Amino acid sequence: MAAFIQERDGVFRAVCPLDCPDQCGLLLHKEDEKIVKVEGDPEHLVTKGHICNKVRNLTERIYDEKRLKYPLKRIGRKGQGQFERISWEEALLTITSRWKELIETDGPESILPYSFYGNMGRLSAEGMDRRFWNRLGASRLDRTICSSAGSAGYQYTMGGSFGIDPEDTIHAKLFIFWGINAASTNMHQVALAQKARKQNGAKIVVIDVHKNQTGRMADWFIPILPGTDSALALGLMHILFTENMVNQQFLQKYAVGHETLRDHVVQYDPVTVSEITGVPVEDIYKLARMYGEMSPSFIRIGNGPQHHDNGGMFVRTVACLPALTGQWLVKGGGAIKGNSAYLAPNTDSLQRPDLLKNKHTRVINMNLLGEALVTVDQPVKSLFVYGSNPALVAPSSNKVRNGLEREDLFVVVHDLFLTETAKYADIVLPSTSSFENTDLYTSYWHHYMQIQRPVIAPYGESKSNVDVFRLLAKEMGFGDEAAFTETEAEMIAGALDNPRNPFLEGIDFEALVAQDYLKAKVKPLFPGTLPTPSGKIELYSERMKQNGYPPLPTYIPLVNDGDHFYQFVPGPNHNFLNSTFSNIRKHVELEKKLRLHMNRLDARAAGIEDGDMVRVWNQRGECELQVAVGENVLPGVVVTQGLWADAADSSAEASKGNRNLINSLTPDRIADMGGGATFFSGRVNVEKI
Repeated sequence: MAAFIQERDGVFRAVCPLDCPDQCGLLLHKEDEKIVKVEGDPEHLVTKGHICNKVRNLTERIYDEKRLKYPLKRIGRKGQGQFERISWEEALLTITSRWKELIETDGPESILPYSFYGNMGRLSAEGMDRRFWNRLGASRLDRTICSSAGSAGYQYTMGGSFGIDPEDTIHAKLFIFWGINAASTNMHQVALAQKARKQNGAKIVVIDVHKNQTGRMADWFIPILPGTDSALALGLMHILFTENMVNQQFLQKYAVGHETLRDHVVQYDPVTVSEITGVPVEDIYKLARMYGEMSPSFIRIGNGPQHHDNGGMFVRTVACLPALTGQWLVKGGGAIKGNSAYLAPNTDSLQRPDLLKNKHTRVINMNLLGEALVTVDQPVKSLFVYGSNPALVAPSSNKVRNGLEREDLFVVVHDLFLTETAKYADIVLPSTSSFENTDLYTSYWHHYMQIQRPVIAPYGESKSNVDVFRLLAKEMGFGDEAAFTETEAEMIAGALDNPRNPFLEGIDFEALVAQDYLKAKVKPLFPGTLPTPSGKIELYSERMKQNGYPPLPTYIPLVNDGDHFYQFVPGPNHNFLNSTFSNIRKHVELEKKLRLHMNRLDARAAGIEDGDMVRVWNQRGECELQVAVGENVLPGVVVTQGLWADAADSSAEASKGNRNLINSLTPDRIADMGGGATFFSGRVNVEKI
């Protein structure tokens, strides 16, 4: 495989590494061994040369003066960010010596990895690292912070992460963006919708708790109270059945439980649903009739509503709607929650779960990190963090930071920057960027698999995740085993060899290298059989009943989060991706300021004016934010956008009192399904400072 790294100048194909469904094809302009420009690849058949501001300004992050160049050892108190430079040899010896002691005294489960998809490369996020932790026998991390509740709910209805081909949505006449700020998080789906609006007269409807960028570009924006989306979906079903707008032939052939569902949704009449959701009765009728009469109709199911206590049930419920109208048989009709199953690699080959000898090794849900770090029962004694920044992104962040302060907790962080989490570390290791690595990328929206080759040399002494875990394996005494001697090319080849996934037919390492990106051999879901117990869309799910859930779609109110006046939703913003870019000056300047969006009626009642500073608090923490007063949210709801970095000069005391630490307010309860997070189910009080 030719390495672009050897070329001093040129334009080279690459892949966007961010945790975003679009996974854009890129062109990197290189001059004198340095990337000077990032632009979209116009030949990519989905992203077509269009990229977001985050990625267009990616060189600001790659060459930021704050980027780590060499390993560091803590010399001050935890959280102060005081370190000195050490060698890789000393860093590796320090880490593995401590781990050997812990394994001897407390067992390997006293060590916990904490990672997520800061880099979406399969090798970086779930390759050599998973092999290492399995072989070591460390505690297993349940990586459920993002979309697991919704994925579990969708699986109950549809059997897996299967939706329509997004390229087909150009044919849709009705787009419903439900709980997704797609203009900021799935821009090419928005582009397809806008193209369909121009060419076909398509209508765009957005359902959300906040009139964000996506809501503002819609033909019709429908505001809804947080956590009530499943009730609205059930209200639509009520009208579809009552007014005979269901496709009886499709239901009889491709679904189970439609007659039972018809009887069940009688209770979700528009008046009742309006009282629950805040959506006017006439709007519920209007939306149901649009959905029942317009075809093709397409629903883009967002991550937002599944960050509630009832998030799994919401996705399970809304996933039933295309079956009622038979949209799965119409090109451009149906839904997408995620499409990752089409590009699923051979994870057994990639992660080597066979290396884990103790199959009863404990599992710790990543949403409960704070609880895991402060518990005295079988405590975590060492934490290794990579591809994530839990001091900023994990729920109940004050609890997480309290745990990170433990002097007996040995913390290692592998990152590009001295993140908020890294300031609590004993050892910090510098990480390569994705453009310095070889890796495999698989979108969870479109159907193209892509390969990344190194374009530039590693920055300073930085090393990739693959290299770091190879080195750790060697120091732990098992680096010569076959699992840890495979090259990146061999790992990718093994991942692509997946007989269980027929959609990967014809895609192998050699073909991918030759083409840079290849499309899976997808076909419409219907006519066909789904991987559900019945082989059909399960409107009634016997499996859910066996697992203790209502077998039919059901509205379940949110958990009581205390006697606080406002429902609080901390959504994403336009120029960050979770905490990524929150420490980069260019991106902060583009985003401008963190604000709390509040309804005008609430502000007037509280004596708050636009631009005022307010205290936002609950039993978990507090923030001081500037208010944006308007009509973008319903009364009783407040919304923020983005996770903002601690001040650059923050000490341990200052970081604990970070007035922008949004996740100090969020609950660490577990959602109804999949072990998911409940970021959006918290409540707060607000008062003028």
